[in-house]
Amino acid sequence: MIRRLSPLLLAVALPACSMAPTYVRPAAPVPPSWPTGDAYLRQSETTLPTVTYRDIFRDARLQRLIDSALANNRDLRIAVANIEAARAQYRIQRADLLPQVNANVGYSYRDGGTGGTTILPGSGTGTGTGTGGTGTGGTTVVTGGGRSTFQAQLGVTAFEIDLFGRVRSLTQAAQARYFAQEAAARATRLTLVGDIATAWLNYAADQSLFDVAQQTAQNARDNVRLTDARRRGGIAPRTDLRQAEQVLATAEADLAQQRTALAQDVNALQLLVGAPVDPALLPRGIEEAAATVGELPAGLDSGVLLRRPDVVQAEYTLRAANAQIGAARAALFPRISLTGLLGFASNALSSLFTGGAFNYSVAPSASYPIFAGGAARANVALSQAQRDAALAGYEGTIQTAFREVADALARRGTIADQLAANQRFYRAAQDTATLNTARYRGGIDTFLSALDAQRQLYSARRTLVSTQLARATNLVTLYRVLGGDSLLDASADGPVLRDVATPGAASPQQSQQP
Repeated sequence: MIRRLSPLLLAVALPACSMAPTYVRPAAPVPPSWPTGDAYLRQSETTLPTVTYRDIFRDARLQRLIDSALANNRDLRIAVANIEAARAQYRIQRADLLPQVNANVGYSYRDGGTGGTTILPGSGTGTGTGTGGTGTGGTTVVTGGGRSTFQAQLGVTAFEIDLFGRVRSLTQAAQARYFAQEAAARATRLTLVGDIATAWLNYAADQSLFDVAQQTAQNARDNVRLTDARRRGGIAPRTDLRQAEQVLATAEADLAQQRTALAQDVNALQLLVGAPVDPALLPRGIEEAAATVGELPAGLDSGVLLRRPDVVQAEYTLRAANAQIGAARAALFPRISLTGLLGFASNALSSLFTGGAFNYSVAPSASYPIFAGGAARANVALSQAQRDAALAGYEGTIQTAFREVADALARRGTIADQLAANQRFYRAAQDTATLNTARYRGGIDTFLSALDAQRQLYSARRTLVSTQLARATNLVTLYRVLGGDSLLDASADGPVLRDVATPGAASPQQSQQP
């Protein structure tokens, strides 16, 4: 039996020759190092740092919000579902590498008559006993009865012998698309963490602006009462009162606007987290929140971009397009299919597996289109064009990532000077407002000078809050554009999924040799 099945087993085990082009990772179309100059921070180029969001976002309240979002965010659930769909699609395609075996077991019964006797004429008079007696002039009695038949079959239906690697190339393309989907999910997680940190910092800044507006409104009320008393005493004109009322109205309008902003910030956080936000997890001001955002470690070169999830996704998309070329090329050659059937049949269950009951059949076939209007070659050209588009997309993704990191580094190199200048401006405006207010109350200076100083102080405080927010969000941006969170990445080069590896195929990081 084994000897008879050996041609079938040999056909199944035949190795396929892949016609996909040998994959070589394209060189990154960006400089090997970041720009340097007045607007940039000088950084050593040693090893790539490994960070986590816990290293950058050190406030325990923000970490709790991020952990909750990673468990509850609906966009992440969609991404996980997409991964499962891609995984299932890959398994479906991978199943074509192996023959499909169907089993069939049957039983049939045929009634042979009513069970009576039949007398057959003989040529003699037999004297023996039993139904097997012979002689001349005797009769033979045949007793009627039923007949049972048992069958067992194993069939291989239209299994394609993948001599030219068409099925294997399609499987490798499906695997690459699966890995690309997993990288897209990691990009979603990375973006989510950055969005939560940004929203949390925005709430902190709006809380600080609310406090500024509240303090300004309270000072304006005191000025209105003082100016009104001076007007009634004949010391101050009515114009001073109206100008003080303008400052009060502006502060009260800003106060209402900041109440709205705080409520909207909470709504944004709840949407990102996917659950209600505990007020105890919210910051009390940008000064407090910005101090908890850490710096990225030194040691960056542009090679760090290759681990960004969107870049990994683009590369696996390129790998899938490269494998599609192999499938299209293999379609130019004949397809050889094999159908096999192994069967047992007997009239009695006890003799089902005897040697005479066994039968088998093998029906190989080959098909090749004689004329298809050039569709097969056009399919090769299509797959090559799609590969070229994927290559351009991969290089464009790297260039975009390089620009985003360079922009963030340029901002990082100047934000400290801007923040220091705004702090000096705020201290000077605060001192000027204090002196001018004292001079006005002492009758030395006009109310217009005190009013201008208060407006400058209000503007300086708001500008300082905005700059503090810009510095903190710049660190968030650097974390996001570098894309190197080891808690969110499956690996530095892409997902490692050994349990779903193609049988006998190389890993996604290896080249495909024809």
